[in-house]
Formats: sequence, C-alpha cells, structure tokens
Amino acid sequence: MATTPRILMCPPEHYRIDYEINPWMNRLVGTDQERSAEQWSALHDILVDLGATIERLEAVAGLPDLVFTANAGLIYGRLFVSSRFRHGVRQGETPYFEDWAKMHGFEVVTLPSGGYFEGAGDALFCGETLFAGYRFRSDARSHQWIGDRLGVQVLPLELVDPRFYHLDTCFCPLAEDAAIYYPGAFDDYGRSVLKDRVGTLIEVSADEATSFSCNAVVVGRTVVLNAETPKLSRALVEAGYSVRPTSLTEFIKAGGSAKCLTLRLDGEEAAAWRRNAAETLA
Repeated sequence: MATTPRILMCPPEHYRIDYEINPWMNRLVGTDQERSAEQWSALHDILVDLGATIERLEAVAGLPDLVFTANAGLIYGRLFVSSRFRHGVRQGETPYFEDWAKMHGFEVVTLPSGGYFEGAGDALFCGETLFAGYRFRSDARSHQWIGDRLGVQVLPLELVDPRFYHLDTCFCPLAEDAAIYYPGAFDDYGRSVLKDRVGTLIEVSADEATSFSCNAVVVGRTVVLNAETPKLSRALVEAGYSVRPTSLTEFIKAGGSAKCLTLRLDGEEAAAWRRNAAETLA
C-alpha cells in the first residue's frame, strides 16, 4: 500500500454551469465563483492535511467540468484507461487528461469506438472486483472490455435514478470488503449483487443521498464528504472511521462533490492490495 496518496485535482477557475446534462444542472441558478474556489481549496487543504500529495491539472477555458477529475479515466497501476464521454460538451476534456497522464508516466489505454465510459465516476474497485455503473453515462460493453484488458472481474450495476447518473454518486468503497451505498439508485438485481459481494454495507438515507454523501474521498480510515450528512457521519464513526466534513454545495449544483473533484493516481483505498501487481501491466 502506498504511504502517500497521490490525487489529481483541477482548480475551478473556469467552473460554471454552461449546459445541462444531468438533473442537478440549471443554467439559471449558476454558480458562485468565489465560493466555489473557497470550497475547492478547503477540500484540497483537508486532503493535504491527511497526507495526500495533490497533483494539479491546469484549468482550461470553455471546459467547465474539467474540475471533476474523477471522470478523466480509470487508474490501474501505471495504466490510464481514458474516458470516452457520452455528451459532446465534455468530450473536449479527453485530450487534456490524456496529455497529463502521458507526461506523468502513465500508459494511456483508449477504448474501441462506439462505446462510452466515464472513468472513476463509473468504475470503482472494492477488493478484487471492479464495480461498474452503467446506463446514463457508461455502458456495460465498455466495462467488460476494460475487465478483459486489465484481467479483472467486472460486475456491472444498472443505475435507475437519473439523479445518480454515475456510480460514485451512490456507491463508495471504504475498504476491501466495505462500502457505503444508496439502495434507491440501483435495481433489485444491483442491490442483491452488492449485498452478496460486499461484506459490510453502510446504507445511506434518501435525504442524505441527495446531499451527495456517497460521493466521498477515502484516505486510510478517514472519509472526506459533504458537510450536510450527519446521519452517515455518525454511522461511519460507529464503524470505526474518522470523518472530515466540508461544504461542497457549489459543486453539487453540477452533480458532483468530493469524489468527483479527485482522481486517485495510486489506486483507491479499497483497491490497495492490487497496486503492486498492477504495476506489471504498464
């Protein structure tokens, strides 16, 4: 396990609501630039305080969602599986993410044409298994291709509520056999898969799910999440985790929170066991 987590973030210099591609986005509401910067900096500082090294991707005018680096791709050892965005307004982000990955020593893997895949937003390791959300942004065929390429088991989970359009909005691995999740985002089959394959599941209530409580960053035994989640915070403390709440309301306006704003470059905490083996794939 890496002793110093490495996380990619992009400052919100050009973050704003320029279009509407999920139920949270409303151009008439917009965002507060000063508050966005304050909230992003607070998250950044918490992660640094927890021992993380933050790598920065330069913001680009005209790409307001570049700030959501979790969607850049999937990291597996020294491989960077690049996203193929469904919406044209986000497709311009891909060259910047790929260039950054190449410059920092990753081998960039691109999917065959015709499929969609939105990175760590829809693909999260929990132990040996890659759990993969599909329907709204990514498709199951792309996930299976990635599983074959990496040589890992993939379990596709259909998302049924458009408010939870990425897997990381409703599911967050905590450790190799533990996770938090919002049951209402999945169909009956998906819920049964999670209950069968994840030993410890902490259920999130409907009201806190819409505060993006599942969209959290896990560093060791500390969970960093949006501040408006008192019930989940208590449950996590009871389960032996520390909680670092921080307000991320400006980013929820676009359908994102702590996890969306970060990409673990050394592998998620729940996939720590895979890191050394994964290095041989690069």
